[in-house]
Amino acid sequence: MIKPVKKYPVIAICLFTAIMLLPNLDVLDVTIMEARSFITAREMVTDGNWLLTTMNGEPRYEKPPLPTWLTAISGSIFGMNSTFALRLPAILFIMLLAVSIFKISLLLVKDTTQSLQHAFIAITSFYIIGITIEAPWDIFTHGFMCVGIYQLFLLFEKNKSYWKHTLLAGCFIGFSFLSKGPVSMYALMLPFLLAYGFTYKFKNLKAKAFSYVSVLILALVVGGWWYIYVRFQDPLVFNTITEKETSNWSSYNIRPFYYYWSFFVQSGLWTIPAFISLLYPYLKTRVNHLKGYQFSLLWTLFAVVLLSIIPEKKSRYLMPVLIPLAINIGFYIDYLIRRFKTMSDKRETIPVYFNFGLIACIGLAFPVLAYVFLKDSIANHWFSFILASVVLFTIGVFILLYLKRKNMNVVFKLTVLFFACLILTALPLSKGFTSDTYHPISNLKTEVEKDGFTLYGSEYISPEMLWYYGDKIPFISLHDDLETLPKDDTFGLLTKDVLDENMLNKLEPTFHIKKITTYNLNRVSQDSRQYNDRLLNVYYIFERK
Repeated sequence: MIKPVKKYPVIAICLFTAIMLLPNLDVLDVTIMEARSFITAREMVTDGNWLLTTMNGEPRYEKPPLPTWLTAISGSIFGMNSTFALRLPAILFIMLLAVSIFKISLLLVKDTTQSLQHAFIAITSFYIIGITIEAPWDIFTHGFMCVGIYQLFLLFEKNKSYWKHTLLAGCFIGFSFLSKGPVSMYALMLPFLLAYGFTYKFKNLKAKAFSYVSVLILALVVGGWWYIYVRFQDPLVFNTITEKETSNWSSYNIRPFYYYWSFFVQSGLWTIPAFISLLYPYLKTRVNHLKGYQFSLLWTLFAVVLLSIIPEKKSRYLMPVLIPLAINIGFYIDYLIRRFKTMSDKRETIPVYFNFGLIACIGLAFPVLAYVFLKDSIANHWFSFILASVVLFTIGVFILLYLKRKNMNVVFKLTVLFFACLILTALPLSKGFTSDTYHPISNLKTEVEKDGFTLYGSEYISPEMLWYYGDKIPFISLHDDLETLPKDDTFGLLTKDVLDENMLNKLEPTFHIKKITTYNLNRVSQDSRQYNDRLLNVYYIFERK
């Protein structure tokens, strides 16, 4: 590692993450999960719903509020309409997660360089970054839990002066619970405890029994008070939501037990090293810290097995597995750095050449691939295209050069750099995929306020549409009696679909109905597999006769 990086590892991790992710933080559109959370944060600030949380004015108790509080605070400081501001806390938690992995690794291997490798593998694993927009609150619950696990590790290892770790472990585990319930306790902490027990054994159980009980009590108090508060303040809605969420575990997105067996693919660039790192008979005689390797391997496998037991399965639920997997990959990478120059067995060298050679080839091919896919809109993105092409092509060349020299230390650093530069330079090109049918709703609120009438919704409006509109939209039903419709002389209406002839025949004796436009948040064309009808809404203006 470069000397300043090794001397100031925490600063290096945070600075690397900031440079990689912050410049393009607002480039990608807000996703459905983000939209729900951002709307809740907005209504915390605008309506004061900090405890009894809402979305579009309706109770939203499915998710605990701690990440939403942090997001709302960031939005209050930097602007509630700023996607950058609302995504910023999630990026800070990627930093926290990576630093925690570094600290845990340091306890395992007592080596700063190798621990830094583990941290950089984590923050360049595809889904650890992707989870921040697909399910943004997951990074908070697992980030808090990683700090709690680090403090638990210290509590387990120390024989004195461990009360500080007791308090910190209890608080951070509680913060994790207040971020997404027991998810991280099950998917990350429980497999950690099992792996630690099998590998290092729990020492001085009797002497530390009171500390362990204190951790549990503190975690329940810190993490559970909000649930109790809402249960007593709004019991009917809370019970309904709780029953629905609980039933989803066994009746929604049901997948077979083996659904998660390809989990290592989610590490992205590290897929092949991830798979090889799981081959215990191969690596057990090659790693330099066998206990640490056994621990990270068991932690990873226990996490996969425990998640596989739950009937409800989604790819994003695997994200916590990538945390111990990053450490596990690091043991294999460390072996390659130490021994690759002397390797002669093709069974060992071919996977290495294939994995890192493929990454290099992606860099070399990027200019051509980007031009082919963006040729119709490249004129608007010349600077980003040239910058990304030059940077990624150059890194690809150097990866091949140092791979040929068998210098895995440099190849590893270049791979980390490649991932960072891919996000930093190529992500802005995603705007080039915008279809001509894309029609955002961002200006409608201003138009409605200017015209002085109220906007209503009918049937379904996606969370993304609600977010970009910028305010609550009350819902009405066109299928009810006409007397239940708004009494306003003029009002706007967003509908899921174009009003059919029967509905128009029912409404036109009472209203002049004018179809204004169709709002479409799909950036891809209608013939694309990514096209989603739920991102469409038709806008009408109703005037009473």
